[in-house]
Order: sequence, then structure tokens, then C-alpha cells
Amino acid sequence: MARSATIRDVASAAGVSIAVVSRVINPGSGPVRAETRDRVLAAIEQLAYRPRTAARELKQAGAATTLGLVLADVTNPFFARLADRVVWEARSRGVQVLLMTTQEDPHLEEEALATLVSRRVGGVIATPTATNPDSWARLRQLDTNVVFVDRSLDDVPGAHTVSIDNVRSARQATEHLVDLGHRRIGFISGPETSSTGRARTAGHRAVLAERGVEQDDALVRHVPFRGEQGGDAVGALLALPEPPTALVVANTAQVVAALRRLRLRGTAVPADLSVVVFDDDPWTELFEPALTIIRQPIAMLAAHSVELALAERASAAEPRSIAVEAEFVPRASTSAP
Repeated sequence: MARSATIRDVASAAGVSIAVVSRVINPGSGPVRAETRDRVLAAIEQLAYRPRTAARELKQAGAATTLGLVLADVTNPFFARLADRVVWEARSRGVQVLLMTTQEDPHLEEEALATLVSRRVGGVIATPTATNPDSWARLRQLDTNVVFVDRSLDDVPGAHTVSIDNVRSARQATEHLVDLGHRRIGFISGPETSSTGRARTAGHRAVLAERGVEQDDALVRHVPFRGEQGGDAVGALLALPEPPTALVVANTAQVVAALRRLRLRGTAVPADLSVVVFDDDPWTELFEPALTIIRQPIAMLAAHSVELALAERASAAEPRSIAVEAEFVPRASTSAP
């Protein structure tokens, strides 16, 4: 079987140094004369050299200098605060962060991964979409540390995961409402294709089963992370012949849309509907009434993610799964029905 071309082969064929080849395949990393760039690109094409191989070769045995951070939606305050904390954690270790956003689009995610491979980042922290496991697996094959934070993919060998204990958090929210006397509890979660959507729904259903509360599938709504469908889900729940007396919004990205719909409908909280949300924005305490929340420990999620992303790379190392405890904070938005 023929040996794959190396970056050294390209440099030799083009009559340049390895550093020059590196600058050509990593745009923005340094100046290269136009004629030199053309010569290098011609050698790459002639030798069928793959830039992904370059990413692997150019990694050094020492500490990484750049981390990739791939987030689903930086308009979501949760992800914005997570990005801020990841940058803080990385800089405290002398590491820069290359931030990319996918807007929940698998095609944009593919492009982001290709860019990160070519930029030879030392590790990647990401909230993945559910549709590109093969692309993430290829990144792992380059011996790049991959850390899924908040969400995870089951079929990416070697990837680490960091999240809250989603089942436990959903259980806490549901147990609180059942203890108050609620038996009709609406539950708005993320897509069933997402790990968080599945886990939080499972925790909610487990409590109902244990407490002998009749389960009605019409009370559970899975909605996308982007858009305003959280509001539509609220409208559908309240239009049921027997509407819920309590609501858990377990899709962080849809909290605002859900609350906006309640306000527009004139629904009194908690007199008409008790509400628990997965969110830790400061405004939740200023909302009238103050919202009962599941507060996610963003600083801890970021610290664990950066630590795993910067750990010594080892292809055979066992992946780690870290589940941190979120905080249940009862406030005035929940009461007996």
C-alpha cells in the first residue's frame, strides 16, 4: 500500500520549508508570497496531500495553544455565558479559544469541523447537533480531544462529556410540583434527537410513574432549540380540554418564548399555572413573580470541559463522562393548584 504524502514531502516538492507549507494550509497564520503559495498548492495537488493529515502532524507533544469552541447558538444566554467562562478558563492556562457557532445547522457544523482540523487546534469543546457523528469521529481519529458539553453524542468513540445530571434535575422539578399537589404537569423539552431532551423527559416521566400520576403524552412537548416554538407549545398545552396546572420548561432556549406567550394570554403565575424553568439568568429573580429555576453551574461546566480538552492526548484513553449537580431554586412562581 502506497505511503500517504507528508507535509515534509510537500515542502520538498515545492522547495520551501515546512513552516511555509503550514502557513499556506492555515490561512491567516503568516505571510506567503503569491508565487510561493501557488507552488505549494500545486505540490499538494500533485501529491494528493490531505490537510487533515497536516493537522495531525503539526500538533506538538507539548501543551496546546488553541482550543476550538463550537457552540450551537450564541444568542442563547446560556451558551453566551458558557463561552465567556470557557475563554476565561483557557486564558488562565495561556490558551487561546477559536469560537465558532453552528446555529443548530449540521452543514455549518461540518464547515466548522473542517476549519478546526485545518487550524490544528489542541482540543475541541462543543455542543453538537445530532446529525454528524461520523464527522466528530473523524476528528477523534486525528487524536484530537473532543469534549461534548451540555449535550452529547453516543456514537463518537473516545469523546468526553460534561453536563449537568439532566435526569436528576428534571426529577427535582417534577417532584416539587407533585409535592405541591399538581397532577397535570406540562413539560416542554428539547428535541428527542438531543441527549438533553431525552434525559430530561425520562426524569420527568420517572417521577410520574413512581408517584402514581397518570401520564398523558399530550402534556409533553419536544420543540427545537431555535425559533419561537416554545410559545406555540404553551398555547397548545393551555388549549387542551384539561389543561395543565403546572409547567416545566426544560428547554433553556425556549424559556423566553414560553413566558412571553403566558404574558400575552394573561395567564396568572402561579394562580393559573405554576412554572419551573431550566435557566439561571439574573432576570429570572426579577420576573414577577420570581421564577422557580434549575440553575446550571456554568463555571463548573466550563472548568471541567477545558481541563479535559487540554488533557494529554491518548487515542486509547478511556473517555470520561462528568455529570455535575444543578441547583434547584424554589421561588414564588410555584404553588399548590
